[in-house]
Amino acid sequence: MEMQSFSSEEVRIAYLDQGDPAAPVVLLIHGFASNTETNWVATNWITTLTDAGFRAVAFDNRGHGQSEKLYDLEAYGAPLMADDARRLLDHLRVARCHVMGYSMGARIAAFLTIVDPNRIASVVFGGLGFNMVRGMAGTGPIATALEAPTLNDVNNPTARTFRAFAEQTGSDLKALAACIRSSRAPITRDALAEITCRVLVAVGERDVIGGPAAPLAELMPHAEAFTIPSRDHMKAVGDRALKQRVLEFLAET
Repeated sequence: MEMQSFSSEEVRIAYLDQGDPAAPVVLLIHGFASNTETNWVATNWITTLTDAGFRAVAFDNRGHGQSEKLYDLEAYGAPLMADDARRLLDHLRVARCHVMGYSMGARIAAFLTIVDPNRIASVVFGGLGFNMVRGMAGTGPIATALEAPTLNDVNNPTARTFRAFAEQTGSDLKALAACIRSSRAPITRDALAEITCRVLVAVGERDVIGGPAAPLAELMPHAEAFTIPSRDHMKAVGDRALKQRVLEFLAET
């Protein structure tokens, strides 16, 4: 699937646009150290959505995949990356859409929904539960792992997992280190309480990175939780049960 690109305030962002142009749009936002190919194409999400009658739009976050690599900490952060998503919708002239983000992508999706609520028909927060408001510990060791000379120089188990994944996806390690060291704007409970569209929070049963789904869902008026059976953070995104539940959720919306 050939990707296109556009300029988001002079940052080149690569994106994929598949399906009937007149169909309802699902905007897909991938996680940290991942990309459109790994998160959404290889897991058959693009095919699953287009076969179900949706138009699937996905993009590589700045610093990731085929998008522009930046090394300044001030060039990152979820609010800026949510602006990239909003500008992509402007570029494609999409007035309203569904959004699904996974892990870091869920955090970006939350900022997009908070800033531009009238544009979002529904949102899926995948791979990120209560840690969206509680915060994720250990980002320093992950950045250090990305900056280490080799994978063998990384001893922290969680950080080693992220370094190995970044190498697997062919990522720019320096750009990822800048991304994860950048400021982490908080998402407050009050801000989440103002999200009035339907929300699905879906987290793996064995996910120790994202935090539990139910406590996050309880913070929003029209949210529900779904636990992905027997899955950890890295294995949940392509799960068959998750795909089925998301399709049901979109149909209900």
